[in-house]
Amino acid sequence: MARRILIARLSSLGDVICGLPVAVALHEAFPGDEISWAVDPRFAGIPLCCTAIDHTILVRKPTDVDPFRPFDVAIDLQGLLKSALVVARSGASVKVGYHWQREGARLFSRPVLPDPTSIHIVDQYVDVARALGATMHTARFGLKPLAEDLDDMRRLLAEQQIDATRVEGRFVVLNAGAGWASKRWPPASFAEVALGLRERGLHAVFIGAGEADRAAFREVAAAGALDAVSLLGKTTVRELVALLTLAHAHIGGDTGSSHLAAALGVPAIGLYSITRPERSCPYGQIDRCLYSPHALSDIAPAEVLALVDRLEG
Repeated sequence: MARRILIARLSSLGDVICGLPVAVALHEAFPGDEISWAVDPRFAGIPLCCTAIDHTILVRKPTDVDPFRPFDVAIDLQGLLKSALVVARSGASVKVGYHWQREGARLFSRPVLPDPTSIHIVDQYVDVARALGATMHTARFGLKPLAEDLDDMRRLLAEQQIDATRVEGRFVVLNAGAGWASKRWPPASFAEVALGLRERGLHAVFIGAGEADRAAFREVAAAGALDAVSLLGKTTVRELVALLTLAHAHIGGDTGSSHLAAALGVPAIGLYSITRPERSCPYGQIDRCLYSPHALSDIAPAEVLALVDRLEG
C-alpha cells in the first residue's frame, strides 16, 4: 500500500538543499509513495524544483500541517522544536530524524545515528532514508529548473548584455555574502577575481539578497570591478535554480548558493575557514574547495582563479 511521507526541513536555504537526497532516495526505493516537504515559504522554490517531491507544504507555523490528513512516515531533518512540532502534528506512526536534535526534538522522533563513514552532512541526512529501507551510494538531488524560469533568467541576463546561449556569454556566479560575517571573503578579493574573470572572457555576475550582500557588492565595485553585474535582489529562490543551471561556475563561501550549484552539477569553488569542508563543502566538490584554518582572508584570489583555469582544461 502506498504511504504518505512527510519530510520537515524548514530552513535555511543550504540545509533544505542538502536534505533533498532523502526525498530522492525514498522516491527511488518506494516509487508509489507520496512525498511531501514542509518548508519555510522563503525557501519553497527548492522542493518545488525537486522531481522527487510530490507536494510542498508552506509552514509559517506548525498548525499549517493538517492533522486530519495523517501521514504514515514523518522525518525531522532539522531537529529543532519548530520542525518537531510539524512532525508531531503529522499523525505518523513512524517518526525518525536527523541525529543532531535539540530543543526537545528527540521527544517527537527517533534520531538516526549516522554511519561512521558518513562525514558530509548530505550523507548523514541520507542515512535517515537508509534507516527507512532506501539505498543510495552517491547522493542525488533531483533538482530541475522550470522552463519559464530559464526563459526569465535568459531575459534578465540579456538586459545585462549577457547572451547565455553563446560561448562568449559564459558567466560565473559569485556570492560575496554569507549568513555569518566570519564566512565572508574580503570584497577586495572578490573584486580581483571579477577582474580576472573578465580577462578570461567570463562575465562576473553577483547574487545576494540582504543589505549586507549589497554593501559587499558596493565594496567590490569600489575596488575596481566596475563592470561586474549585480543581480542582487533580482531573483527568487526558484529563479536562482535556473540562473545557476545556466552558469559556467559558482564562487562563494559556505552559503546556500554554493550548495545549490553543487546540487545542480555546476562547478562550485568553495571558500572555507571556520567550517570543515569535509562536512559542509559543495557536495562532491571538495577538490574545488580552498581552506585556511586561520582566516578566509588568507585565501588568495590567484588560488581561486587557478581553479577557474582548471575548469577550462
